[in-house]
Amino acid sequence: MPEGGKINPTRTPAFEARLKKRYAQEKRFRIVGMGAIVFSVAVLIFLLANMTLNGLGGFQRVEMNVPIDFAESGISGDATTLVGNDGIRSLESQGLPAVIEYYAGEALGDAAAQEVSPDAWRELASQIIAEPAMLRQEVNVTLAASADLAAGYSGEGSPDMIKLASELAAQGKLEKNFDVGFLTRSDATDPQLVGIWGALKGSILTMLITLAMAFPIGVLAALYLEEYAPKNRWTDLLEVSINNLAAVPSIIFGLLGLAVFLAIFPNYRSAPLIGGMTLALMTMPVIVISGRNAIKAVPPSIRDGALAIGASPVQVVFHHVLPLALPGILTGTIIGMARALGETAPLLMIGMRAFVATPPDGFTSPATVLPVQIFLWSDEIDRGFVERTSAAIIVLLIFLLLMNGLAIYLRNRFERTW
Repeated sequence: MPEGGKINPTRTPAFEARLKKRYAQEKRFRIVGMGAIVFSVAVLIFLLANMTLNGLGGFQRVEMNVPIDFAESGISGDATTLVGNDGIRSLESQGLPAVIEYYAGEALGDAAAQEVSPDAWRELASQIIAEPAMLRQEVNVTLAASADLAAGYSGEGSPDMIKLASELAAQGKLEKNFDVGFLTRSDATDPQLVGIWGALKGSILTMLITLAMAFPIGVLAALYLEEYAPKNRWTDLLEVSINNLAAVPSIIFGLLGLAVFLAIFPNYRSAPLIGGMTLALMTMPVIVISGRNAIKAVPPSIRDGALAIGASPVQVVFHHVLPLALPGILTGTIIGMARALGETAPLLMIGMRAFVATPPDGFTSPATVLPVQIFLWSDEIDRGFVERTSAAIIVLLIFLLLMNGLAIYLRNRFERTW
């Protein structure tokens, strides 16, 4: 390059060519990197949009509008006699299913009355128990349609069902409404009556057991290995074993839970207690590894300063090192718990794929979890379960986001600078 009438020997044509080549490589790298980010975001948006569009219908169900005059039905009861399951049995013995069938036939016709869900009377019985004053009034109730009529409303199934559904919809007697009960009911054989609460409660109970076992044991193991364990071949072997356990397929832990935990507690098959202990085994290595890295990241000056002012080794670890390492430990816990929340294989091995029609009462009650429930619904032949499966996936994602949000809040809450 000319400079003051002279040629700069460092800016030769070869140098300029190499410089131009490096700039071109950097530009290509930026383009490729930006393309990778855009592609990843596009795939994520497509996945979420597809899941949302398919899942929105899962939060709805097809219902019939039927006016019922309970004052003339002969059914009686009040808040003292209609309580819980005894109240449901009382209403059944007084002929509530027959009353529903009669008024449905009067309002919709005999053909449509046959397409009321067989268990719709139970939902109406629960409403009556919650509000006994209904028995003295004429009430317009919404009853779940059968799976065949719901399919006909969606334009699927037999031509007769499609025709009947279109006629009822034109008369305003059949419509698709938001199904609040989907969030409060448990599993069922009818896609019109299934709910997610039983599986969601099972997931919550299972995650509580997993966290209660994996977090303290994993953190204490990380503290011991990093702060107290001697550096010899045995600790080296232990570290390698922990690293290998973190990469073991999850179904192996299911086999371990089947062979050990169910052998010790044979009566707790498919219980959150067994599921939580099995997932704790899978989560613990992740917490140990992330905990050791977080503890190792604490500057040695923190330890030296604490020892210099008279703190004991135990006080140094629990009063200074652990609080500073806690945000990093919580990050590893988030990763481990998120993986455990989405696991299906180990829970299938211990029997948590059973049909559970009622929410679990405690840690030892039969239960299922959201991933297993999604797996079971996806295997159903009935088309109505497809939308319910997508809706359950949305609930699982929201639960995962809430759980991670809480963990991130706790991590930021305990984060300190030095």
